[in-house]
Amino acid sequence: MKTAFVSGITGQDGSYLAELLLRKGYFVVGLKRRTSLICTERVNSFYNNPSFTMEYWDLNDASATYRLLLKYRPDEFYNLAAQSHVRVSFDVPEDTVLGIANGTLRILEAIRNVHPKCRFYQASSSEMYGDNPNVPEAGYDENSRLMPASPYACAKVFAHNLVRNYRTSYSLHVSSGILFNHESPRRGETFVTRKITLAAANIRLGHQEYVELGNLDAKRDWGHAKDYVEAMWLMLQQDIPDDYVIATGETHSVREFLDEVWEAADLGDPARHLKINKKYLRPHEVPYLLGDSSKARRVLGWEPKYNFSSLARDMYQCDFNSIVTQKGWK
Repeated sequence: MKTAFVSGITGQDGSYLAELLLRKGYFVVGLKRRTSLICTERVNSFYNNPSFTMEYWDLNDASATYRLLLKYRPDEFYNLAAQSHVRVSFDVPEDTVLGIANGTLRILEAIRNVHPKCRFYQASSSEMYGDNPNVPEAGYDENSRLMPASPYACAKVFAHNLVRNYRTSYSLHVSSGILFNHESPRRGETFVTRKITLAAANIRLGHQEYVELGNLDAKRDWGHAKDYVEAMWLMLQQDIPDDYVIATGETHSVREFLDEVWEAADLGDPARHLKINKKYLRPHEVPYLLGDSSKARRVLGWEPKYNFSSLARDMYQCDFNSIVTQKGWK
């Protein structure tokens, strides 16, 4: 039985990845930062699985990383932990950068020194391309220029380059997935897609009047987190480590996502329920992101199962059903 570490276990990606690994027969060690609230709702479905355990851990605690590597000797380490909200990274830049940049460095050093056979996955981000105006027709690929436009993205570039450096310098099996926006019903409620689907469900049920949003014109390449965690796993099954863009190859604006969800909810014109609030605007905006995942499709054999419409509708329907079930609303 293989053992895998999944940091950020209680997040969207961590929970979906853990479910995938458990189905594949892994023993999964979920790494979680200690908080006053347990916050395990995303992992409750497998929390008592005998092939799953959870350990307290923090990106900034090197001693915990060394201790846990020595205790479990994992075959694979998926590093998904981070302060991942781009807008919030402008408010807490030091915390964001310390966790992502120095945290990744601490893990790589621990693997190099005490368990170099462990395969490592780093969650890189499409935000690293930033406001690069030279977008190839097919989208950004693994060789496109990185021009980060937020503290979060700057830290991700540092960590991404560290992975390449440790792969080359120490022959470690370390790979980065440059994942474009990936959403799901488990997305945090402060992220724009989930904010929209939750608002639509509440408005449809008559318990909310409007949704407040920022930039409706920003375009993103949106996929489903379920599809993207499969790509993470595939990367660590390759004989040769490498970096891969994971994307759908389509870009849609926030306004288009809003329209798609409003259509699914049968709410008519979104403008009737919309307010624009400047506090949701970034100091430095990224206007357009489109990914070229041809390398991942060719080498990994990866293909997304969800398209833009099915993603939006899945998120809305899950939020609608959840509110009805939890609140007893009709």
